[in-house]
Amino acid sequence: MKFYFAVLLSAILFSCSNEKQKAETTVGEQASAPKMLGSLEKTDAALDAIISPGAQAEVIAEGFEWSEGPLWLEKTKTLIWSDVPANTIYKWTAEKGKEVYLTPSGYTDTAKRGGEMGSNGLTLDNEGNLILCQHGNRQIAKMNSSVDDPKPVFTTLAGNYKGKRFSSPNDAIVSSTGEIYFTDPPYGLAKPEDKEQPYNGVYKIKKNGEVVLLVDSISRPNGIALFPGEKRLLVASSDDNKPIWYVYELSDGGVGVKNGRIFYSAAGSDKSLKGLPDGLKIDKNGNVFATGPGGVWIFNSEGKVLGKLKLNDPTSNCALSPDEKTLYITNDMNVLRVKMRE
Repeated sequence: MKFYFAVLLSAILFSCSNEKQKAETTVGEQASAPKMLGSLEKTDAALDAIISPGAQAEVIAEGFEWSEGPLWLEKTKTLIWSDVPANTIYKWTAEKGKEVYLTPSGYTDTAKRGGEMGSNGLTLDNEGNLILCQHGNRQIAKMNSSVDDPKPVFTTLAGNYKGKRFSSPNDAIVSSTGEIYFTDPPYGLAKPEDKEQPYNGVYKIKKNGEVVLLVDSISRPNGIALFPGEKRLLVASSDDNKPIWYVYELSDGGVGVKNGRIFYSAAGSDKSLKGLPDGLKIDKNGNVFATGPGGVWIFNSEGKVLGKLKLNDPTSNCALSPDEKTLYITNDMNVLRVKMRE
């Protein structure tokens, strides 16, 4: 009888221990489960070739004031992005998660000032140097150190046009020939009266350093990208009254632009949706990933909406991995990753 009760007690204790282990494992699994956001809305069957049905966005970093300008660094498998109000660039790796990458990022003066001071759009030139749109310094700048060993020391590539300072360069793209196209809305100005340029322009920095005004008619130029072949330029306007993406043909010799037209207008969209046309990227097939009202809009090269990745918080910009299977998104206080195709 004593033997029987000993066996029974042992079985009970083993069962309790096993259940506790299962519970602890379940809690651990729940704690490490990724936080997923959003839903995919398909409006054209062509979307299936770009992104898997049912794809969602995974939160890989959070806790920012306003995240912007994501850029993937393939050599080190690192994502970097700007937190504009914090005047800081952060980085993310799968091994270490979120870390500070560079500070200060957009304003290096010691004098106090208001407004959004940090860097915004980030890109690489053809030599692998980091190019920054600096709100506080009101310039397009190059970081003087390697992207693997960042230091807040910068060279001005363009700080004015015809002697008048830019307002707050916002986003930029580098062509295959090394020219830099960028937008200059007023969002980063400390005070409206600090504005010197008579318009909010779209510019190009030529290889010899000369700054050329390309467009002066967009009220709030923001995201900018070149289509494959570099014969067309896409520019987003983040104007409440004109939430429009414009496309321009580059003129012969690349001196200017011509034949500007509406690529797509989001006017008439549901006003409850957060966000406006902002940052954007174009893949090798000419498909456009454009942040806008309600999330990320996906267009074909001619401006047809293929679908949307719907998100509740306003999205500011996005970046593609080199194989174009992953999309990274700056989404207000969050940074997201979408695995589009396996």
